[in-house]
Amino acid sequence: MTFAVDSTALDLLFREAHTAHAFTDEPVTDEQVQAIYDLIKIAPTAFNQSPLRITVVRTPEARQRLVQHMAEGNQDKTVVAPLAVILSADAEFHEELPRLFPAFPAAKDAFFSERSVREQSAVLNAAMQAAYFILGIRALGLAAGPMNGIDHAGIQKEFLDEDHIPLMVVNIGKPAANGYFPRSPRLDYAEVSTTV
Repeated sequence: MTFAVDSTALDLLFREAHTAHAFTDEPVTDEQVQAIYDLIKIAPTAFNQSPLRITVVRTPEARQRLVQHMAEGNQDKTVVAPLAVILSADAEFHEELPRLFPAFPAAKDAFFSERSVREQSAVLNAAMQAAYFILGIRALGLAAGPMNGIDHAGIQKEFLDEDHIPLMVVNIGKPAANGYFPRSPRLDYAEVSTTV
């Protein structure tokens, strides 16, 4: 199969990339995080709603507050990672729809007047943006350590508010030489696909 990008790019983004558990001490700058976001902000979302929110946990004090809400196996690596970010979904994304979806500004009220509908849509679409965010990290030559072993309610209370739903914490940095566990198996295409 011929792809539109070369083999090096495919390896960097997909074939050779996987979750990093250890990083070098090389810092990750605010400019790098912005470059990642600027690359992935055009990821597809319903009505262009763009509900992903990024909380950059940079200071040692904030990192300690975060670590208290991580599963035990995720704590040490989060303490020493060059950078940790909290990715969350903004349930009030609809307030931006008149600007973000000018083709139908009334979508804000026509589709998203109910909180439960907004929350479901925000989580689904922010999760899609989060996947792109991980690809953006890789495209910058960094490695991502996304983790869902977190106390979601605790992180929401500690760092966010009731309108922001935590999705995951992602450690970011240059991978250490021993930064990866062996790759686990994946399902084959025939196991996951159905043709109708």
